[in-house]
Amino acid sequence: MPAALEGIKILDVTNYIAGPYASLLLADLGADVYKIETPGKGDPFRTWDKEPKDYSPSFCALNRNKKSVTLDMKAPEGREVFLKLASDADVIVENLRPGVVDRLGIGYDVVRAMNPRIIYCSISAFGQDGPYRERPGYDTIGQSLSGLLSVLTDVEQPHGPGAAFSDHLGGVFGCYGVLAALAARERTGVGQKVETSLLESTICFLGLSMTQYLFSGEVPSMRSRIKTAGVYALVAGDGKPFVIHLSHPPKFWIGVTEVMGRPDFQTDERTKDRPARAKNYDFISETFGAVVQSAPREHWLQELRARDVPCAPINNFAEVFEDPQVRHLDRLMDVDHPEFGPFKLVRNGLNLLDTPITLKLRPPTLGEHNEETLRELGYGPEEIRSLQERNIV
Repeated sequence: MPAALEGIKILDVTNYIAGPYASLLLADLGADVYKIETPGKGDPFRTWDKEPKDYSPSFCALNRNKKSVTLDMKAPEGREVFLKLASDADVIVENLRPGVVDRLGIGYDVVRAMNPRIIYCSISAFGQDGPYRERPGYDTIGQSLSGLLSVLTDVEQPHGPGAAFSDHLGGVFGCYGVLAALAARERTGVGQKVETSLLESTICFLGLSMTQYLFSGEVPSMRSRIKTAGVYALVAGDGKPFVIHLSHPPKFWIGVTEVMGRPDFQTDERTKDRPARAKNYDFISETFGAVVQSAPREHWLQELRARDVPCAPINNFAEVFEDPQVRHLDRLMDVDHPEFGPFKLVRNGLNLLDTPITLKLRPPTLGEHNEETLRELGYGPEEIRSLQERNIV
C-alpha cells in the first residue's frame, strides 16, 4: 500500500526541535521531505551532542525520512534553487524568526504567487505578530509564558522543565495544521498559510486546566491536579518510586485502602469521598508513604493490580524499554549507517494499519542529497560543480 502522504512534497526550512518535529511527523506518514540546510553548518542540532560529529543523537531523533539539501539562500543562486523546488511543492514548513523568510525572498506571498497550491506553515515562539514578535524564544520560554511550567514546578522553589514540551507541542500543532490544510485543498484546489507558535499550542494543550480556572477563578499550582485526580507518588521500602492514579470511580479508592491496610478510610469523614480526599491530600499521602516503606515496590504494584487499581512504576529511561508492554509494542527501530554504524530511534506513536509508517530514509548527512536534487531540477554537471565551488550548495 502507498504511504498515507506519498507524493506530497515538503520543503523543511527548520532547525532545532519544533519545526523538525512537525516535518518528521509528516515524513513518517510518507511525504517527501527536503530538509534545507546552511552549507557547511546545517541544523545546529547536528552538533548539539559531542558524538558523532555532525550527526548527533539530537539531530537523528528529529530528522529521519528526510533528504538533506544545502542552500545558501542569501545568495541569488541559492534562492533560485529554492524557488524551483517550491514551484511544485505541496508544503513549506519553517520555524525561523518572524520576518526572516520574507527578507530572504522566500516568504509566503512570493511562493504563493507562483504556486497557489502551496501550504506554508510557520512555527514561531510567540506568533507572527504582536509585541513579542521580535523576541528570541525557546521551549522553556513557551512553557513559562503559557502557564505550563507553573503546574510542573513549585513556583516558590522553581526549576526548569526536564523535557521540551512546548517545542514538541509546536511541532504537533504545525503538523496538525498542515494536514487540515491538505484536506481543505482537496475541496478548494488552493493552499493557505498555516501559523502556530510555542505559546499558542501550549495554551491550547492546557485547555482543560485553563477552563477550570476560567470557571472557578482558582489559579492552579503543581499540586492542584494531583489532589483532585487522586494521584499519589510514593517510594517503596526498596527506594523505588511508583504512582497511583485513582481518578473518579469509587472502586479504586476501596481497592487502595484495602492494600494499604486502612479500610477505615472508606468511611472516615476526612477520606470517604473525593472532595474530602482532596482537602486532606497531605494526610493521606503521608499515611500511604509510611505504609509502603514496609515492602519493595513490586509487592505494592502486585497487590494494587490484583484489585484493579491504576498504578505504575516511575520508570527512568533505562527502565522504559525493559517494560513488558513497551517491548510488546516494539517502540524502537534499528538504523544502520555505513559511516556511523548501527543505532536505535524511537518509533512514531501512531499506527496506521493500511498505510503503515516505515523507515524510508535514515537521518541524512549534511548535503547528502544535493546532487540528486539538483539533477532532478534540471541542473547539469558543470552547473552543479559551479554551485559547489562557490559554496551555494
